[in-house]
Formats: sequence, structure tokens, C-alpha cells
Amino acid sequence: MSENPPRRPRILIVTPEITYLPEGMGNLAQRMCAKAGGLADVSASLVKALYDQGADVHVALPNYRRMFHQDVASVFDNEFEKVSSALPEQRIHLAQDRVFYHRSSVYGAENHLIALAFQREVINHTLPQVRPDLIHCNDWMTGLIPAVAKRHGIQSLFTVHNIHSEHLTLAQIEDRGIDAADFWQHCYYRRAPWNYEESRANNQVDLLTTGILSADHVNTVSPTFLDEIVQGFHHFIPDAIRNQLRDKHRDGRATGILNAPDPVFNPASDPYLKHHFEVADHSEGKRKNKLELQERLGLMGDPDVPLFFWPSRLDPVQKGCQLLGEILHSIVTQNKLQIAIIASGAYKNHFHDIVNRHRFHGQVAVRDFDEGLSHLGYAASDFIFMPSSFEPCGLPQMIAPKYGSLTLAHDTGGLHDTVEQFDAEGDQGNGFLFKHFNGDGLRWAVNEALKFYHGGEEHRTHHRARIMKEAVARFNHEATAAAYIKRYEQMLQTEVTA
Repeated sequence: MSENPPRRPRILIVTPEITYLPEGMGNLAQRMCAKAGGLADVSASLVKALYDQGADVHVALPNYRRMFHQDVASVFDNEFEKVSSALPEQRIHLAQDRVFYHRSSVYGAENHLIALAFQREVINHTLPQVRPDLIHCNDWMTGLIPAVAKRHGIQSLFTVHNIHSEHLTLAQIEDRGIDAADFWQHCYYRRAPWNYEESRANNQVDLLTTGILSADHVNTVSPTFLDEIVQGFHHFIPDAIRNQLRDKHRDGRATGILNAPDPVFNPASDPYLKHHFEVADHSEGKRKNKLELQERLGLMGDPDVPLFFWPSRLDPVQKGCQLLGEILHSIVTQNKLQIAIIASGAYKNHFHDIVNRHRFHGQVAVRDFDEGLSHLGYAASDFIFMPSSFEPCGLPQMIAPKYGSLTLAHDTGGLHDTVEQFDAEGDQGNGFLFKHFNGDGLRWAVNEALKFYHGGEEHRTHHRARIMKEAVARFNHEATAAAYIKRYEQMLQTEVTA
């Protein structure tokens, strides 16, 4: 008799966000969408890649009933019962608690209650049921689970998408049904604990740092951002997080794995576009989209004017919008160009003031963020602004080249990893990187972009075609998932896919 083949390792992905699940994983898999950022897309792509390749993958997430079933409310009860009864076979594990059921967004005023209820259900029910060989956790809302995994000898990977944490005492954790006494030694506290009893009521646990401390391996969502943290960059990084990442990095247990854009960002099929285009006809497609955007925003209709697009939130702490504010008057008055700002945030009113004061209305448009307009902005623009002071990963600079738009970026974090300096002679690069975070640096990038644009239509068409092809091949969920699968296999020292 032949021996039975070895059991494939079982992977449990624990995430507070998701955008979809493979159709084979359940009746409502394609209706499960709870998204606040890139974490949702990465979680979805990773589960799908593992499932499609035959891995024994399970996923745990909160049962956001309202978000999951908002389009099928009339049949909710029957459908939910069918899915619930099939969970063990279908590998979707929905954490049950009233705090999830009626929410219309992932995060809100009750973040700590959501996090504790989610982790309670995973710890008390999902882990004993799934019995995973490796748990992949994401961000502070799952930070206690690596500590539980360490206590029970289960391998864990912890992904840091955002540098944000919450602090709770062991008493608060236990009041929500989690037996913290079982794993308290593996938590990270505001001060060194003497013992469980002494720390229970008045020594807060740092949830994000606990995940980093207890995990067998940690990754950020950009290699360069991890290096910057370890090297002491970015004053806003708490010492606890920096020191724990340094320790993991020193031991060879921390890496960077880039996120990837949602597949909906494809100019050939984008549901928000009237004028689709591919590499072969991108010049004509972009001209049509530019004219449409100009009309919708009240800009002067001219398909031959270079159009710059601001795609990210107007946050002067991170996104560098103040640099554009500093140079806006001079670049508009000294050059023939247009700027479309389609974003919300604290700095929006400042841009409105500049436009109104100098009567730039035909050249500069400022609009609140709108999903459809944003997609049109990528399709219509020649360039996008990404002058962030820091960037854990960033997605607009990976989306833009798929639409034939080049990025102007500060050379930091995920921007360093994804934007390469344009070099016409070397036929390489997809944007313009400036080193010094100030207005002059961004002004230099604008001037370089205009040089590229005024090289002529044939010049632009050739390089845009190359940039679009390279972006499709490089910035996709398959590449991101492959990097995570490789990390799983290194941790488990065996293959995880069939």
C-alpha cells in the first residue's frame, strides 16, 4: 500500500477587512465587502491566490451583516443560515457579535469594542475549529492573536499596514471574554510588568506592538518604509514599535511586501469610464477622457494641454499638499498646464482660496473626492502628484502608470519602491522623484514632467506604452500574493500550495 501524502499546512488569514472571496468558498463569498483601505484588497487577493492554487486556506473576519448583505436584505436570514451551516467546509469563519452587525463602515467610534469582539471569537472559536499551522494577522485589530499563537506553539505572520495602535488593560480585554491570563506574558505593555496580578488593572497593553513582538515574522507593506523605520526616520513612529521592528529586522524576521491596486483599475474595462483604451490606442483614449474631465470640472477644453492630477487625500501631515500650495501660483502662471484636484481633506479650502484669489478657474479645478471622477482623473491625466512626506506603501503611483500617467513623487517609503526616475535614453522609468521634501523639489519634478510632455506625441506614445505594459506586469495582486506565499513556505519549511 502506498503511504498517504503529507497533509498540506493549514493557513488562517485573520483580517478586519475584505473586498471579495473566491466563488468556491461559499454562497455569499462575492457579496462580502468590508473595506477601509488597501488591507481589504490584499486580504482578498491573498485568499484567492491561495485557494486557486490548492492551499488549505481559511479566512476569519467579522460578520458585518449590513455591509455584506445590504443588496440582499430580503433574503438575508435564509442565506445567512445556509452559509453559517456550511462554514467548516467552506472555510469562511464569520465572527459573531452584535457590534458588527449593523455597521456601515469598518472603523468608527467603537474600534476597541470591535477589535476585542473579533479577537474573542477568533481565539475562542475559530482557532480550536480550524487548528491552523500558520496564522496571518493584519494590523492592531488582530494584535492579540500572535500572542495566543505563541502561547500554543502556532507560527504567525503579522502584517503592519498602518502605524496605528490602541491601548487596553488586561482587565478590559478580559471583560470582553478573552482569557488574557493564558497569554499575558507575550503582550507588550506601556511599562515592564512585574506579574499578571500587578499589571491587570493599570498597565495597558499596546495591541499593535504586541502583534509585532509575538509574531514569528513581521512585514510592512513596503521594503523601504521598513528600512526607514529601522534607521530612525519619521519622528511619529512610537519608540515601542520602532524598537520591536528593529529587533525583528536584526534577527532576519522582518521584511517588506508591497501592496497592489484593486483589479478594477484597468483602462480597458474600468466601469467608471465611457472611453476605454488599451496600450495600442491609449493616446486617443486619453485625449477623449481628458476632454470629458475638462468639461465636467469646468476646465478649458484642450486635449493638448498637459494635465496634472491630485488623487490622494488633502492631508498636509503626510501627503505633501502644502508643497503644491506653495508653488501653485508660479507653475500655473509660468506654464501652460492644468491641474485637477479631486480629493477631500483639511487643505482643500486653501486650494479654493488660491484658485479664487487668482482666478485660476479655467486652469485649476478643486473638487471633493468622487470615485467616478477619480477614475476619470487617472484616465485623463498625463501626470499625478504624490509628494508625500512619508508613505508606508501608497497605491495611486501604482494605479497611474496603468492608465499611462506618470508620477511626480517625493523619494520615500513605498514611493521609492515603485517610482523609478524617467530616462528617455535608457528607455526606462515611470516618473520623477525629488529627494528634498520642499516646494523647490516638487517644482523641479513639474519641470521634468513638462520636458517629457513637450518631447512630442511620438515620444509620449512610445514611453507611455512601455510604462503601461510594465505596470500591468509588476503591480498586481498575483505578485503580492506570491511574495506572501513564499514567506509562508519559508516559515513552515514546506510548500503550502498543491
